[in-house]
Amino acid sequence: MLATPQRDNLNKIVILNPKGGCGKSTLATNLAALYARGGETPAVMDFDVQGSTMGWLDRRPADLPKIHGIAAYKKTMQATRSWQLRVPNDTVNLLVDSPASITHDDLRELTRDSTSILVPVLPSSMDIHAASRCIADLLLVAKVDRRDRKLAVVANRTRKNTKSFSKLMRFLDSLGIPIIAVLRDSQNYVHAAEKGVGLCEMQPSRVRQDVEQIEKIVRWLDAWPDRRRGASEARSLDRPPVVRRSILRRPQFGSA
Repeated sequence: MLATPQRDNLNKIVILNPKGGCGKSTLATNLAALYARGGETPAVMDFDVQGSTMGWLDRRPADLPKIHGIAAYKKTMQATRSWQLRVPNDTVNLLVDSPASITHDDLRELTRDSTSILVPVLPSSMDIHAASRCIADLLLVAKVDRRDRKLAVVANRTRKNTKSFSKLMRFLDSLGIPIIAVLRDSQNYVHAAEKGVGLCEMQPSRVRQDVEQIEKIVRWLDAWPDRRRGASEARSLDRPPVVRRSILRRPQFGSA
């Protein structure tokens, strides 16, 4: 499904939840806009057949920072699949907008070589159930190791002080997986999607509260090298000590 270049500096961020309508494209577009504002051209790879992320890019004003788009949901006979999914050499941040209802094989391939995996979850019983299955598949099928600390949850379209929000937060707390942001149910996301912009590119006084949460996600994502080093150190501590026998020492025998 996905072939990404083997580069130590590539920050491959997979946004995943097999249930549709949970906010994967919203996360992908707003994170891409924030990364683009930083001066480097990020890439978004859209596997969703609805093409929401590519549609957002088509609406994006030409005077805004560039974002490279890869329409992975399209297939053509004029080029190989690896050529179609190629990532520019100067891309540092790659955001993968995953499709709904993916197979176990696609799940393993999609998350392979990822530096971070974000699971957006909505506050409803159906969405909580879908998210629990998604996370179980990531841990058991895709073999995502908790020690890697690459998996995180984003609570989406929330309204605080509601029963549904309390239920969602209790569920997320029970997973033992970090909740790195809580996005409120706001029309700002809808207006940004319609205009092809990110929240960070809208009037600051209007979106300050929402941008703060997106920035929290980016700070967590950008810490992936530290998390990777920490995981390597944790694995080294888990290894049993190696007992080496010296070839210079000879067994001592009692004297006759």
